[in-house]
Amino acid sequence: MSKREDDASTIPETIVDRNNGFSYIRRRFFGKGGFAKCYELEKVGSGVIYAGKIVSKTLLMKENQKEKMAQEIHIHRSLEHRNIVKFYTYFEDTHNVYVLLELCRRRSMMELHKRRKALTEPEVRYFMKQLLEGVSYLHDLKIIHRDLKLGNLFLNDHLEVKIGDFGLAAKIEYSGQRKKTVCGTPNYIAPEILTKKGHSFEVDVWSIGCILYTLLVGRPPFETSSLRETYNRIKKCEFSIPSHISENAAAMVHSMLMPDPLQRPSVKQLLRSDFMTIGYCPRDLPPSILTTAPRFDESVMKPNFGRKPFAELDNIRSLGQKDPRSSIAAASSGPQLPSVTAQQCHNYLLQLQSQLHEVLKTNPKVLSLDYAEEMSDPNAQPVVWVSKWVDYSDKYGFGYQLCDDGVGVMFNDNTKLVLLPNQRNIHYIEKDGTESYYVSGHTPPALEKKIKLLSYFRRYMTEHLMKAGDAYRLEEADNLSRMPYLHFWHRSTNGVIMQLTNGTVQINFSTDHTKIIMCPLMQAVTYIDIDKNFRTYRFGTIAQQGALAGLLDNLRYAHRKITNFLEQPRP
Repeated sequence: MSKREDDASTIPETIVDRNNGFSYIRRRFFGKGGFAKCYELEKVGSGVIYAGKIVSKTLLMKENQKEKMAQEIHIHRSLEHRNIVKFYTYFEDTHNVYVLLELCRRRSMMELHKRRKALTEPEVRYFMKQLLEGVSYLHDLKIIHRDLKLGNLFLNDHLEVKIGDFGLAAKIEYSGQRKKTVCGTPNYIAPEILTKKGHSFEVDVWSIGCILYTLLVGRPPFETSSLRETYNRIKKCEFSIPSHISENAAAMVHSMLMPDPLQRPSVKQLLRSDFMTIGYCPRDLPPSILTTAPRFDESVMKPNFGRKPFAELDNIRSLGQKDPRSSIAAASSGPQLPSVTAQQCHNYLLQLQSQLHEVLKTNPKVLSLDYAEEMSDPNAQPVVWVSKWVDYSDKYGFGYQLCDDGVGVMFNDNTKLVLLPNQRNIHYIEKDGTESYYVSGHTPPALEKKIKLLSYFRRYMTEHLMKAGDAYRLEEADNLSRMPYLHFWHRSTNGVIMQLTNGTVQINFSTDHTKIIMCPLMQAVTYIDIDKNFRTYRFGTIAQQGALAGLLDNLRYAHRKITNFLEQPRP
């Protein structure tokens, strides 16, 4: 028996905590990282679902490994804050150690970064406020996290930040103590750790500065293709901030990425910085921001901090919108410049073609179903996909429903209409991509016929079509929502191909009713097989380890069709 098969067999379907008699049913595979595998664990009798972090004891043979895990548990279980992943309990059996944590269904901010790259400044302010408050709590308890990075910042159903993974955390035992351990993640590690001069709370401030830069700019400040060069840049503090970043945001980044740790501000000082206190900070954000930039205008922007609410306008203009002070009446329904262009969607298609080519040229081997879960990577699964569709293009257009119950129509005149999941907000997209925002019941007469047609499409899909896949459903938070919409579709004898404006390409096969959803940003594919199993795989994993035969056939077909599309003259 292989090591992989042996490890999998030691995680039982029903897990028993013999200390108190509670039992847990092992549900969905949730991912893996470091030593641990993560599953959703449902407590028998209560229906409560936890994130179960499961570590095989075969990986804890050395004394230092046991001490490291014991330290992580000791620190994490002592914490109680709304911006820190809640620790519930831990126990062990003959084979594994089980740690039960708060379930953060929206994954980590690393996935948000990969899908969105640079965020708008109101979004950055929203996330930074919660991160800083969580770290301020840790520092008050004399705890340094020492591994703050996007991958360790988790998001719950309400998109609240939850700091997790305390495997490198340390306690400062006395005033002025400096830790000596070299630890952290390359893109976020502070220079005093690399130079082994001793470090303290200031390393967390440095890491948060790297996070802030990454969220604002779309890439880490010191990232290079070489680890040695990255470390050299960190030691020399070599980075530059693009000119489009606002003055207050740039000033905050510079203050945090000071080479001398004693010159960096404390976390509490950062919470009082101009960037954090001047400008719009949303009270909450809708799930749609995980894949699409939100809308900001006078109808939705309400200042939280009271001072100069519209002092920073670069982020608004970056979405192609007018200065909100110029026309309050027009802001809620006036046209917006396109945020996603035909060229961007074409570039996504080029990326996907290249990724598929790289995978298929390795001639991946065919694997059995036994390995399907072990190879999957739920972190890369899509946020939205098409769950239903209806082709009525001989008269009107192509209608579709997304997994979150948002509905759209791509009309034959190449205009688009989208009804958001809250069934209240309506977005209209002109042929050139210009967007207008409306509320149901308050739309212009010119759109009356198209809105009526959208309602017909929606009613037909609700009454006659089954939903593909399953998604966690959450009502949209507010009017900031902007959903990805259908950019392109093509129907053939084998099925239907659809591309959304967030870059995902979905193919529903009519022959066996399987489906694939490919994302060039995550470099991954989700496969819905004939039994409706929903699993996501990284392209790199398929190239190295292989895939199910049906998935490989579907990927070959996708590569051929995308290549054909790209070879056709563009309109």
